[in-house]
Amino acid sequence: MYRPPFTVSAKAINLIAKISSQIERYAINMEQGDTLRLRKVNRIKTIHSSLAIEGNKLSEGEVQAILEGKKVVAPLKEIQEVRNGYWEMLD
Repeated sequence: MYRPPFTVSAKAINLIAKISSQIERYAINMEQGDTLRLRKVNRIKTIHSSLAIEGNKLSEGEVQAILEGKKVVAPLKEIQEVRNGYWEMLD
């Protein structure tokens, strides 16, 4: 029977358990970050598409900039529609 050149100790098992725990925490944090990013992207696409149907000519990038509080050169009415669309989604 094969015998490995090492022994498995309680210390080694504890270290493996700690490493596994840290990996799981990291994976959960990464998944949550992806979820938040996807929600933001979907919100921007939804607002842009909805307003485009109604005749708003702002691009998806301009919609994103408005939601991030950046200045956009566009008719005030279209900018306000983006803001209104954002608040309607939150209700």
